Amino acid sequence: MPNTSPMPVPPSPAERHQLLDGLRWQKFPVLDDGHVALVDCMGDDGCVVQAARVSYGDGTRKVSDDRQLIRYLMRHAHTTPFEMAELKFVVRVPMDCWRQWVRHRTANINEYSTRYSLAIDSMQATHDGEWRSQASSNRQGSDGCLVPTAGHRFTQSETELQSFSRRVYEERLEAGIAREQARKDLPLSTYTEAYWKVDLHNLFHFLALRMDSHAQLEIRQYATTIGEQIVKPLFPLCWEAFVDYRLQSTRLTRLDQEVIRRLTSGSAGIPAGRNAFLAAQEPSWAGLDRCRERDECWEKLLALGLVKDDQSSTIPPR
Repeated sequence: MPNTSPMPVPPSPAERHQLLDGLRWQKFPVLDDGHVALVDCMGDDGCVVQAARVSYGDGTRKVSDDRQLIRYLMRHAHTTPFEMAELKFVVRVPMDCWRQWVRHRTANINEYSTRYSLAIDSMQATHDGEWRSQASSNRQGSDGCLVPTAGHRFTQSETELQSFSRRVYEERLEAGIAREQARKDLPLSTYTEAYWKVDLHNLFHFLALRMDSHAQLEIRQYATTIGEQIVKPLFPLCWEAFVDYRLQSTRLTRLDQEVIRRLTSGSAGIPAGRNAFLAAQEPSWAGLDRCRERDECWEKLLALGLVKDDQSSTIPPR
């Protein structure tokens, strides 16, 4: 959806100081027992502008000038100025979700150690109506949720498994087994905690991937909380540009553009149906029963209103 909000106004130095004090250590809840909190923040919208201009002080520039420069930087992927700002968080997150998180290697991380300390006595629980079915068109994704009556037995067995694994862990500790070995059968639903420090450019990259609708729901909830509750108020101009040019943008590849040219130059009319789309598709896709790139192209054109889902073909794009 287009961003129809009025132009954001960065807080004054006094307002920002008050805002930062209010955000530090405030725990924003995520999932059933997780949270994310800001520990510290270095920089603001102005420091991004300052780095881009390689100058000092506010000078005589207006807020509108700063906004236009930030938007230009984001639009044209001039990323270095965004690296001048840094944020440090503390997060409480299930281990399976944390495994996805740490794949973003452009950050500094210090995690709670279960070699030195007892594992956190909390595991993410899945309620009856929260069990998701495997997506039919995406091997790593999920579709809708099972009805609660169908999910109840999975919730029940999960509770039993988590209780049993915790009891085994504690029995090992009581028997004098080393913590580093006693922990090995704890499930991935066990919560861990970590400090996570990242610059604004790499944070935006994390958010662009993890706030996307294709990201796993659990990490998407963490990313959305970080973005909307913390980054947005602290960096309003940068956030606005990020939403417009990264989060809610559409990337058209060369092949996508060729499909659009063939569609708009034909006689099928716009929006075109499935058969017209398949006739205009990239030739290398034509012989494939399943083609992820074709699926993605279809979704982009559907969002742009260039095609319509008229079910006219027996070979659906998805």
